[in-house]
Amino acid sequence: MKDFAAIDFETANNERSSVCAVGVVIVRGGEVVDSFYSLIKPEPEYYNYWCSQVHGLCASDTDSAPVFPEVWKQIEPKIAGLPLVAHNKAFDESCLKAVFRVYQMDYPDYDFYCTCIASRKVWPKGRHTLDVIASRCGYDLTQHHHALADAEACAAIALEIL
Repeated sequence: MKDFAAIDFETANNERSSVCAVGVVIVRGGEVVDSFYSLIKPEPEYYNYWCSQVHGLCASDTDSAPVFPEVWKQIEPKIAGLPLVAHNKAFDESCLKAVFRVYQMDYPDYDFYCTCIASRKVWPKGRHTLDVIASRCGYDLTQHHHALADAEACAAIALEIL
């Protein structure tokens, strides 16, 4: 796959609609041509301890952040016509669909691919977490659970195995 948008969300709590950060990496012709990162005011707007422990974000980080529809207006033209790729598509796609529902936005049927599923086919044994698979593909993921860093790692994986 040479043309796609790798996407990663972080959530504030256990509600899939509570996206609090997004990272997107645009790949065209097998090259990274653009990237985007934004904090997002989550909906519902609260953080649980475990989510904050994973990504380090808390309410004070997103108090003045834009709401999802404002952020998506910036992302949408960048990803127009591209399939989306995520490492653990089940999570990121469900977040995207949930936040679209919360804001009563029409969800386009994005083609969505999963680097985690693909990695299980390429390497049937071992762990398939983003950091492990990124390393197998030669990418050093130093800021794991930062949405843009994770999207960059996902893009690197996709370029290797999709």
